[in-house]
Amino acid sequence: MTNDLTKDLDYIPPWRSALPDRPLTGLTVLVVEDSRFASEAVRLLCLRSGARIRRADTIRAALRHLQTYRPGAIIVDMGLPDGDGADMIRTIALASPRVPVILGISGDASRREAALTAGADGFIAKPIENLALFQQTILNALPAEDRPCGVRSLPNEVIVPDRTALRDDLTHVAEVLAMADDIAAIEYIARFLAGVARSAHDAPLEHAASALASAPRAGGSLAVDLARISGMVQDRLSAVQGL
Repeated sequence: MTNDLTKDLDYIPPWRSALPDRPLTGLTVLVVEDSRFASEAVRLLCLRSGARIRRADTIRAALRHLQTYRPGAIIVDMGLPDGDGADMIRTIALASPRVPVILGISGDASRREAALTAGADGFIAKPIENLALFQQTILNALPAEDRPCGVRSLPNEVIVPDRTALRDDLTHVAEVLAMADDIAAIEYIARFLAGVARSAHDAPLEHAASALASAPRAGGSLAVDLARISGMVQDRLSAVQGL
């Protein structure tokens, strides 16, 4: 990816005014996120804030979007199936014209520094569900002259995504675990699952997935760990499908 990818994109002027309860009216947000559950949360947050949303689940798909339009904000997950979100943030931060707002997101709060060092304007730790925090993080990242004017209320609201999106994520994890035959694939899906579990407030599953991601082992021990994780995922799938 080079700086030339975005240099000829049409400029979309930032909004100049917005309703107090829809402070992001007129903003288009590109969310680069491989979790359907987390992506659905951002969609609902954007809807409540007046923003439009576009989605990409890989770096490659996001770059295709950026070749044809320039969003007002881009939210990049730090762990994507085809690369590190920090690398994408670094490149789009250096591109000209620059996307006005670049945010990193992750279920691992320790990735904040990597996102900011790469050039992000801010960072949101998963779960992404607090409406006031979401709006304020984007507004704070905008140049002062581009922020909406007037008094704005701080909504005391928590967004709860549709559990169907959680089911889709868990189904994806189950399929990958059934076929995983190398450490790299196992590390990725374990980190993915840890993020999904954190977004779903499932502490036992998050802990088990994080442990697998941080200390993958080989041989019989790995097989035991994979079987345990697979069992936990199947239990959650059964519970979600029963709703």
